[in-house]
Amino acid sequence: MDMVSILITAGLVGAVGLLVGLFLGISGIFLKVPANELESKVRECLPSNNCGGCGYASCDALAKEIALGNAPVNACVVGGDAVAESIAQILGKKAEKSVRRVAHVKCLGSCDVAKRTADYVGVRDCRVAALSPSAGGKGCYYGCIGFGSCVEVCSFNGIKVIDGLARIDADKCRGCGECARVCPKGIIEIVDYKKMPLVSCVSRDRLKDVKNVCGAGCIGCGICEKLCPEKAIKMENNLPSVDLSLCSGCMTCANKCPSKVISSFVLQNEA
Repeated sequence: MDMVSILITAGLVGAVGLLVGLFLGISGIFLKVPANELESKVRECLPSNNCGGCGYASCDALAKEIALGNAPVNACVVGGDAVAESIAQILGKKAEKSVRRVAHVKCLGSCDVAKRTADYVGVRDCRVAALSPSAGGKGCYYGCIGFGSCVEVCSFNGIKVIDGLARIDADKCRGCGECARVCPKGIIEIVDYKKMPLVSCVSRDRLKDVKNVCGAGCIGCGICEKLCPEKAIKMENNLPSVDLSLCSGCMTCANKCPSKVISSFVLQNEA
């Protein structure tokens, strides 16, 4: 191919590129979707964590739904009452009080009570360790592995691993749910921060099998179910299940539990 042919080819490619660029630019002007001013103002109030704690994929998605009236002004669990008030003013609505939510670790298996049945050698990541035969080395198959995958994803420094067990700092936790989503054992849940019974065990084994691997597990005795004045507790798979629609918050179950696996997060944090 001679030089003239090369120049002609290069010119044609450049011309086509220029025409395509002009077409896209002009199309962008005529096909541009006008920005929703209300949505933009709502978005400015949101903290940009994109944590998904509100149930939407991103802060942008939440702002759109709030502006359309499909989501409440207090939907942002991270922003709390301050963000809800700002959004309410923009929409000309009365701010609904936010319900404070925090993460709860359903396990008490710290190193001093959880027996080790194997030495784990590998990446110290809960998601990796959960796939190994020893599941991190602790005898309880169900409990906290304690390698801190939840700590890595927390944007608020609201969770730490202490003595082999993930623990929540309620003053810092915003209830976004990132820790719950990353936990391979599914032992972290997001709960309302109020006086209500929380079960801190997930083992479905029976008395002897529980005690063989953990000194702090639920033994499935059923005393909580028998003594609950509101009949709000039922034993399911050797674990108490609390029906919060019936629970009065009297905490009789917590006071009578011989294993002390039932407690209130509020009382835990104030202790």
